[in-house]
Amino acid sequence: MRFLSLVGNSFGCSASGERLVSAARDGDVQEAKALLEYNPRLARYSTFGVRNSPLHYSAAHGHHEIVYLLLESGVDINLRNYRGQTALMQACQHGHWEVVQTLIIKRANIHKADYLNGGTALHFAALNGHTRCIRLILADYIPSIPNFWAVLQAGDRKSITAFDQRGICEVINKTSDGGITALHMAALNGHVESVQLLLDLGASVSEVTVEDGTTIDLIGSGSTPLHYAACGGNAQCCQLLIAKGASLTAENANGWTPLMVARSWHRSWLEDTLKSPPAENLQVLPSPYISLPIMSIVKIARECGWKTSELAPICLDPCAVCLERKCMVSVEGCDHEFCTQCALYLCSTNSASTSTHGPPGSIACPLCRHGIVSFVKLPHTRPLPKVITRTSTNLSLTSFCTCSSEVLGDSNDINTPFCKPTSSSRVSKISSSPSRRFRSLSCQFSSFRINPSLCLGASDVTPSLVPCTSVSRNLRNHLTRRCSRSDSGSGFGRSSSSSERRKSSWFCSFNQSVSTGSGC
Repeated sequence: MRFLSLVGNSFGCSASGERLVSAARDGDVQEAKALLEYNPRLARYSTFGVRNSPLHYSAAHGHHEIVYLLLESGVDINLRNYRGQTALMQACQHGHWEVVQTLIIKRANIHKADYLNGGTALHFAALNGHTRCIRLILADYIPSIPNFWAVLQAGDRKSITAFDQRGICEVINKTSDGGITALHMAALNGHVESVQLLLDLGASVSEVTVEDGTTIDLIGSGSTPLHYAACGGNAQCCQLLIAKGASLTAENANGWTPLMVARSWHRSWLEDTLKSPPAENLQVLPSPYISLPIMSIVKIARECGWKTSELAPICLDPCAVCLERKCMVSVEGCDHEFCTQCALYLCSTNSASTSTHGPPGSIACPLCRHGIVSFVKLPHTRPLPKVITRTSTNLSLTSFCTCSSEVLGDSNDINTPFCKPTSSSRVSKISSSPSRRFRSLSCQFSSFRINPSLCLGASDVTPSLVPCTSVSRNLRNHLTRRCSRSDSGSGFGRSSSSSERRKSSWFCSFNQSVSTGSGC
């Protein structure tokens, strides 16, 4: 019967887990919320075989509300399936930027690589040309300063203290199996906007692939992104790479130049572009997907939240975009106020710099067309309350807590799991007011109780202050006489200079009480 009950419970959990998977896949928020309220542990459920969790399914199908609900239920944000893919990778693969935004704000790990190809979330986004996802992945590396584009063009990146040049280069130029970078993938598939954004942010045009014996490279090892762009056949990608300094004469392991790769793949329209360098330097405009204020608003969303349902009071003006929620941030410059969710939407969806007054990468304010570079919190915006993690209580005799022996009037006993002897200052306080009545301390363990007179010393507490239960009076008197032998004084007149003797008396009485298993 016990075996059958265990099997029944496992079947019940499996059925509920499959219901949550179906709700996450279909976008049924109410069903998912009801299941998680019934059993929050269902968020950690994974399907058999592929080991896809509800978080993977909701991220792959773009249901950002369910993703947020699962993350609030305590699911591991970096959970992997059998291929080693996280929810962030699947969201980038399918281009669900709202899911990517939620995962980035919740601090998903962007450095993890899958088990099969060694690709990161940036590789998946570049492979399919999801430029908005690329921008969100790199949100923590683009500082919200007005001269960012000018510094990138000048090459003096060390002058910006908030710009982590080494960190962003490691992320963008990280290679998967075979030495393939995100720029290789975007150039091969002809994603011009992704190639331009990666190049503007520091992607290397000289990275070459390697022969590792695990990947099938039809172009050949030692190929640059220009070789891959020539294979893909997109002329604009080739022009962007050439403008950034890509070599037209670089040869791979097969001895092929980019022009020879284009001919072997019958890309005849690329011969004029790849045959000789341009007569004059090409002027490339900054990528419209550079978003300067995105770092500032992401930091505010992490600190103060963004999925708030708090509506604006009647006496205050609501957000100018949604006309519902309370304003939480303001634009640095024009001082127009928005809610955090609408500010995030503006930074994540903007794909063209239409501001009349602002540096490249700024976003046009929807009210005055002023170039938004950074957002700041309003004075009334409060950070999220810190969640205190629950820790398991370890009942051990080596750990003690401090019992308070405050001077009070008539009071009942206090039950505490552990006990610690009082300090000398506390005893001096006792000796200074002998006429007052004290709180009777009763320290209780899970299996026995300790007489408070043993904790404080037998001579400190009169027998009338200690309630007597079913404990033998002879044992109590014996312990009292034993502890009082080490004390020179009696009653409340003991000085604070005998703290060491009190400690030994306390431990002596404690050990004897534990060995006898009795107390008051």
